[in-house]
Amino acid sequence: MEIQRIGIIGVGLMGAGIAEVCARAGYDTLVREINDELLARGLDRIETSMQSAVQRGKLTPADQEAARSRVRGTTRLEDFADRDLVIEAAIEDLHLKRELFVQLDQICPPQAILASNTSSIPIIQLAAATKRPDRVLGMHFFNPVPTMQLIELVRTITTSDEALETVHVVGERLGKRMIVSMDRAGFIVNYLLMPYMLDAVRMLEQGFASKEDIDLGMMLGTSYPMGPFTLADFVGLDTAVHIADVLFDAFKEPRFAAPTLLRQMVAAGWLGRKSGRGFYHYQAGERPPR
Repeated sequence: MEIQRIGIIGVGLMGAGIAEVCARAGYDTLVREINDELLARGLDRIETSMQSAVQRGKLTPADQEAARSRVRGTTRLEDFADRDLVIEAAIEDLHLKRELFVQLDQICPPQAILASNTSSIPIIQLAAATKRPDRVLGMHFFNPVPTMQLIELVRTITTSDEALETVHVVGERLGKRMIVSMDRAGFIVNYLLMPYMLDAVRMLEQGFASKEDIDLGMMLGTSYPMGPFTLADFVGLDTAVHIADVLFDAFKEPRFAAPTLLRQMVAAGWLGRKSGRGFYHYQAGERPPR
């Protein structure tokens, strides 16, 4: 099956990035948000990102215009009736995602593939809500999507070889490299990443070392591009807590339990870069070590 028309559910930070790379790769791209205001904001996010790529010399003005012409927006799920591949990038809420997959299963053509960009929720819980579990899988992109090279493909026990191969071809056309994970909470990357980040928070909570020294130690000692606190602020502390909770619920292992400090920061609205304050106080001019 050749994919020509792609639909994206949600045009937040991740959805907008996925839509951008799809349009730049030549796909007819339809994005959907729940209302006109969020849709306009998402389309503007795509435009701003592509304009930045032009300014950095990563995209020509002609290619930008061509990509822009391939992106359309809607607030109606019914408009996905002609899509070959739909990538869900809604908020990390299992009940919402399941309802979306139920509706998409009814709306999309029988041969269409349904994928989720979830970073932690087992895909089988979404596939089971459809009548096409063989054509449901995970396509976990990484932020920022236009520059991060990885897609984590997640195969359930019901995903067909054909569906996996089809999205692998799409990923190659997007210029990405792919890894394949079996279906369990956290997949490959977050299963390994979350204990590392949570242990760093515990070290800080216990007064073992400063956040700057922990970040700098991991950067200079292990060649990580950023330390765990810089990364947590970039990901979003609320997102980190959510992923940790999904993993803890799945495995009941203490290493996946979100520390009290992390929960308190989320309760205070200190969510990282997106709120202006997380482990580092960006609004006050504080910056992570480099």
